[in-house]
Amino acid sequence: MAAIDIQGLEKTYMVGFWRKQPKCALHSLRLTVEQGEIFGFLGPNGAGKTTTLKLLMGLIFPTAGCARILGREWTDPEIKAQIGFLPEQPYFYDYLTAHELLEYYGQLSGVPAKNRKRRVEEVLRQVGLLEVRGVQLRKFSKGMLQRVGIAQAILHDPSLVFFDEPMSGLDPMGRREVRDLMEQLKLAGKTVFFSTHILSDAEALCDRVAIIHKGRLRGVGAVADLTSSVQGKVELIWQGTQVPASLKLLGVECHLTGDTVRAVVAENQQDAAIDALRRERLRLIAITPVRTSLEDYFVEKLRSAETTAGRTA
Repeated sequence: MAAIDIQGLEKTYMVGFWRKQPKCALHSLRLTVEQGEIFGFLGPNGAGKTTTLKLLMGLIFPTAGCARILGREWTDPEIKAQIGFLPEQPYFYDYLTAHELLEYYGQLSGVPAKNRKRRVEEVLRQVGLLEVRGVQLRKFSKGMLQRVGIAQAILHDPSLVFFDEPMSGLDPMGRREVRDLMEQLKLAGKTVFFSTHILSDAEALCDRVAIIHKGRLRGVGAVADLTSSVQGKVELIWQGTQVPASLKLLGVECHLTGDTVRAVVAENQQDAAIDALRRERLRLIAITPVRTSLEDYFVEKLRSAETTAGRTA
């Protein structure tokens, strides 16, 4: 049984001064997310990521199509108890403390009273806010508020968690902690569906990703498969700061980093480059095939979409 099965969801808004001009924000989306995986929903701003999440949460209604969540209709009220949700820009009551807010959300989400205090402290510890649980939210930074939002999303121990831009406003350490938290949720058997435009986070975390652009699904697959192709180049790293003249004649672009040099060469130039290093008695540290990154795949899909749109126009 799939955790999420999206069957042709569409959303069209009426825009313009008289609200008579239709604008399609989501075009017949079909997508399946398996249970227990971390799934990344990638796209630039305005691509349709938040619209999709709001449709799945029942916050807005589709123009066409439907979806199933955890084997049931996504409109079934009982399924909401098994879902956690962090919106892109959460707003909380400024004069409540983090502990008071989560107590409130615990009551709303049906956390038993006898377990509520323990559960609140547990999730505060998970998101790194236990020491400031008595501080009013108006004194929190944006990143700290984002952590409170994550805490309320997982407070009732849901089977499926939706995060809309969960890394927004977080510093590098905060992003690392959120990634660790997502991995913990996966180990606990939860399904995590999150939208982002931070590709490095998606590449580090996700089992599979989908790319959406201008409301249309442009690609979907396992991260390992999407980044497995070799570009026909290798990266050489050697000790020192010297670049052999023969390498410069090959047109190789070199980058000095500390006391090592990195150079990317075509595979058919690899032997010549190694011979040049040997003649100069430079110590070779590593030879690594250059593989396609998730960023390369993402940019390729967006450029392909723009080219197709230009030809159609």
